[in-house]
Amino acid sequence: MKRILTVDDSTSMRQMVRATLQSAGYGVVEAADGQEALEFARGNAVDLVIADVNMPRMDGIQLVTELRALPDYRLTPLLLLTTESSQERKLAGKRACATGWIVKPFNPAQLLATLTRLFGTA
Repeated sequence: MKRILTVDDSTSMRQMVRATLQSAGYGVVEAADGQEALEFARGNAVDLVIADVNMPRMDGIQLVTELRALPDYRLTPLLLLTTESSQERKLAGKRACATGWIVKPFNPAQLLATLTRLFGTA
């Protein structure tokens, strides 16, 4: 089973993402902000990270930068899930080496289709 780390300061958004992922057979680990996610990632590998951009303590773009510096996360897909749609923020995500960008409110079928493209199957 693929394990996915979801990172969002919104409890309701984490719940929606978790429900979508679990319904498709993925294992889910949650973090409330980038700092919490980074602390988890330093001792645990996951198959994918889905992170919000705008969060307290450490935003998603900084999280992607920090994760890419860890040997276990150099090749891990890192998706940004956010209300941000500006080209400037997307470029910042690209520069940080994010794998992709999904705009909120997300469509569950679209999210799962993205994961199928990344993994093949759950």
